[in-house]
Amino acid sequence: MTGTLQAHLEMREVFMSFNGFQALRDLSFSVSKGELRCLIGPNGAGKTTALDLICGKIKPTSGEVVLDGLVLNNLEEHEIARNGVGRKFQVPSVFRELTVRQNLDVAHCRHTSVWRNVFRFGRNAESDGLEKLAELVGLQDQLEFQAGHLSHGQTQWLEIALLLAKDPEIILMDEPTAGMTGAETQKTAELFNRLKGNHTLVVVEHDMGFIKEIGDVISVMHQGKLLAEGSVCDIEQHPGVREAYLGSGSISGA
Repeated sequence: MTGTLQAHLEMREVFMSFNGFQALRDLSFSVSKGELRCLIGPNGAGKTTALDLICGKIKPTSGEVVLDGLVLNNLEEHEIARNGVGRKFQVPSVFRELTVRQNLDVAHCRHTSVWRNVFRFGRNAESDGLEKLAELVGLQDQLEFQAGHLSHGQTQWLEIALLLAKDPEIILMDEPTAGMTGAETQKTAELFNRLKGNHTLVVVEHDMGFIKEIGDVISVMHQGKLLAEGSVCDIEQHPGVREAYLGSGSISGA
């Protein structure tokens, strides 16, 4: 599948050291346009470091991060964001004292140039676009709720909506289902499956049930390297993955 689509994001022979500690070692992978890529691996494998490099939070010791042929190494975070990379961190960052609608209004005011095309709805009316965005993330009935009163899952969805207001080409997600209920996790899987194709998503996650619901391609990282790559079935059957850290051969604990 990835061979038939345009290469969108690439990590090319990336090394990353922190005070002598080698966090990434010759990491290379490419993500196709519209693909949903999952990064899995044990704690310390380098997954979050990879996201930090893509969004420009840190710079590689060597190697290149490339978006549509543009090397991102020398760009600042805001320049990378302007080139279409959006990042959602583990801890939600919303305006808790404002309502859901007011949060979306703030996003609208900050990003008016893209708002009419949010998620390619093709609507011209500002309020219609706002409500469609709320509907997309399942918050159409909470528009007048104060954000501080939302559940954990709803708060995560609101932050995703604020990110979507920027209409990013690539969305980076770091453990988006952490702390969610089973029902919230399922709704998040449904949301991600609607987003892919329109956006390219790179998701760091430990919940393998969730990954099985959403992942096009899974990249397994171990000790800063790419250990294996492929479908869930490919990863489950990969002997190197089992030997490295999965024990029983089930990827449910990855």
